Amino acid sequence: MKKLFAVLSLFLVVSLGFATPSERPHLKKELTEEQKAELAAIESRIAEIQAMDFSEMSKEEKREVREELKEMKQQARKAGGGIYISTGAIIIILLLIIIL
Repeated sequence: MKKLFAVLSLFLVVSLGFATPSERPHLKKELTEEQKAELAAIESRIAEIQAMDFSEMSKEEKREVREELKEMKQQARKAGGGIYISTGAIIIILLLIIIL
């Protein structure tokens, strides 16, 4: 019985692995001009931060830069969208981990 379940789960994983996403043009999110400008400003600020010399900074200054980077990362995620995993996929993955 355990081998049968392992074979079926392997078949399910392989079939999901070769599935191709369908094109859904109505679900694609285009960025507005404001969002594009905001992302460009964030990218330029990140380039400035990367060029900084952190060895001469105090702990407070480093902490402020780190907090600023975290805020910019959150803003970029809100503007750019993200990758989502369906609930069914999570359940299947958890079941496979538990069983195997």
